[in-house]
Amino acid sequence: MSSISVCIICGDDEHCIRRCLESATWADEIVVVDHCSKDNTFAIVKEFTDKAYRRPWTGFIDQKNAVLSHASCDWVFSLDSDEAITDELRKEIQELIQDVTAKEGYYVPRRTFFHGRWINNSGFYPDRQLRLFKRTCARWVGERVHERVEIDGTIGQLKFDLLHYPYKGTVEGLERTANRYSSLQAQNIHDQGKRFRLWRVLFRPFFKFLEVYVLKRGFLDGIAGFIIAINSSHSMFLRYIKLREIEKGYMLKAK
Repeated sequence: MSSISVCIICGDDEHCIRRCLESATWADEIVVVDHCSKDNTFAIVKEFTDKAYRRPWTGFIDQKNAVLSHASCDWVFSLDSDEAITDELRKEIQELIQDVTAKEGYYVPRRTFFHGRWINNSGFYPDRQLRLFKRTCARWVGERVHERVEIDGTIGQLKFDLLHYPYKGTVEGLERTANRYSSLQAQNIHDQGKRFRLWRVLFRPFFKFLEVYVLKRGFLDGIAGFIIAINSSHSMFLRYIKLREIEKGYMLKAK
């Protein structure tokens, strides 16, 4: 019988971590790395698992490889603290990992809840994430943002959704995330040798709005879709303005 570890990284997530952990209680083990939360996150985690570790924040890739290193089962499902596994997805995973013909990794569709509704367009769905994989065949790689799993083997797709509850469901949370990620993206761009160009600030945010709201049918998601499109445009604007600030020495490099 194959076994499975659910691996989670978290930090100051007391508002959502219980829902996340409750959705994973069926796993053979839950492994959590907390980056020194100042709220009750770690205490909540300890209610669900003894495999709970505290580690200073060193970036998404390091944190996810750290939690993976503590896993001991044949399979791993990587779960973010603001996500939850549905019963349908659980059953699909449990059946698949016992299949001797299973591939080494699997993408799962992710459905996001924001501003009081499920988002079905705006580039937010199906938003497939590579989350289920054989432990010995995977490692996390990438840049400061948009880390990814590198799989030694073949990859398939699961059918049922992973649920996502980001930004605490609010515009404030969305903007806070955009501000943080745009700093990291600006540093990535700078490290790649790209430099600030005025035309990027003038045109890319505008076309980003059109991409999300029109091409990706954000208008079908109502006011929430409009908010997402505006935020995507603003995030693009921040990325290139912060690139200029890095070049001019106006800001410290994003960590």
